[in-house]
Amino acid sequence: MQLIPHQDSPRHIRLNEADNVAVIVNDGGVPAGARFEDGLVALEPIPQSHKIALTDIATGQPVIRYGQVIGYALEPIARGGWVREAQLRMPSAPPLDSLPMADAVPARLEPLQGYSFEGYRNADGSVGTRNILGITTTVQCVAGVLEHAVARIRSELLPRYPNVDDVVALTHSYGCGVAITAKDAYIPIRTVRNLARNPNLGGEALVIGLGCEKLQAEQVMHEDDATVDLSEPWLYRLQESSTGFGEMIEQIMALAETRLRKLDRRRRETVPASELILGMQCGGSDAFSGITANPALGFASDLLIRAGATVMFSEVTEARDAIYMLTARAETPEVAQALVREMDWYDRYLARGAADRSANTTPGNKKGGLSNIVEKSLGSIVKSGSSAINGVLGPGERYNRKGLIYCATPASDFVCGTLQLAAGMNLHVFTTGRGTPYGLAMAPVVKVSTRTELAERWPDLIDIDAGRIAAGRASIEELGWELFHYYLDVASGRTRTWAERHRLHNDIVLFNPAPVT
Repeated sequence: MQLIPHQDSPRHIRLNEADNVAVIVNDGGVPAGARFEDGLVALEPIPQSHKIALTDIATGQPVIRYGQVIGYALEPIARGGWVREAQLRMPSAPPLDSLPMADAVPARLEPLQGYSFEGYRNADGSVGTRNILGITTTVQCVAGVLEHAVARIRSELLPRYPNVDDVVALTHSYGCGVAITAKDAYIPIRTVRNLARNPNLGGEALVIGLGCEKLQAEQVMHEDDATVDLSEPWLYRLQESSTGFGEMIEQIMALAETRLRKLDRRRRETVPASELILGMQCGGSDAFSGITANPALGFASDLLIRAGATVMFSEVTEARDAIYMLTARAETPEVAQALVREMDWYDRYLARGAADRSANTTPGNKKGGLSNIVEKSLGSIVKSGSSAINGVLGPGERYNRKGLIYCATPASDFVCGTLQLAAGMNLHVFTTGRGTPYGLAMAPVVKVSTRTELAERWPDLIDIDAGRIAAGRASIEELGWELFHYYLDVASGRTRTWAERHRLHNDIVLFNPAPVT
């Protein structure tokens, strides 16, 4: 990465020697006539995070960033000009039938030993970073009653059990009015089931149903499932009430108190860093995402993999255009084929709605300098670091091995976070360039800004400022190590993220590609 270093001069970043564009670093951008240290002169005002042409680019020639083609010029672009979205023709998505398959598998990294955190060991061997009572549901009809009950549990019961961090209602919009036997209905069903098995719930989740819904409690909890404790009452259906609302609340509170007593007896214990299950995501991305925050996450990801942990990255539409870089890194041809399977499934899913992966980019992404989904994808996958990809999970599936895992999800922040929780994530990290107050109730969320300006403007929402990389005040390696230690501190409960302190909890949002009736 080449960075023009002076803080008071026009600055740009060129990521790869092959690039014919660079990204403007200066807060507020640069004016027309701004001269860079390498002799480049801006022909017009160019905003921060937008691209400047490093050479003359003729019509039809490729525009290159990250060493990869992000588009083809629709008109001549002069050296020093602002490279705009409207000037580029987006490349076609890479064909899935001619990808490199596990032919550039990275060598196994040197093990990293001696790192640990303080977590809650569960009966099934998994480890929670928080000690939470989760109450899941089988249908949206019960959400209002459950929310009322949870408010009372939190105010009346929780203070008696100081070792329990919180009580969380796992409410959702599924369960009835849906085609429960449709082809893709297994996705929301297994998501609901696996959410209740998240390590941060300690195997003590309860189920609240209505009684007449299509999704029955037995589909959410299985008697032979070692990840949940069904030895004591775990289910209440509202239609069993004979006296109405008050009885419903008392029944839910009684069930909850039984579980709170058990959870309160749990204590943190020292566990190896290998028990961490980190989910990575980005939202409100900008052109700095692939320069600062995501590369730092990638370095920290490699450290966690070396320590034996599980790291998940996701967002299908933000991997689709860079899939050739991922299949090559797959540990085996079978893992590569699983990546292709998930890309193909999502291509067909989008086609049913007369859309494609280009629908991903937002006005905020574009204002932040991202011209198209190709450019966004190349910056997004940097989160995955340099390790071999060890496994692939379909949407709603639970992790079944350690290592670097591709967890196939939509790119929607809330759907992706929900599916990563279902996959078993016990800690979340979220990078943002434009800014979002995103948070989750079931797992701590570490928020990382791509730019210092955002971190300074939102000091009580951003946990880590990765913009220091662009300013030359920290290297990717230094920030990666900082993140690694921060993850362990948050996992241990020694540090609470801003989202935790403010109780910023986005809704659980299920991915339901099946019909609604």
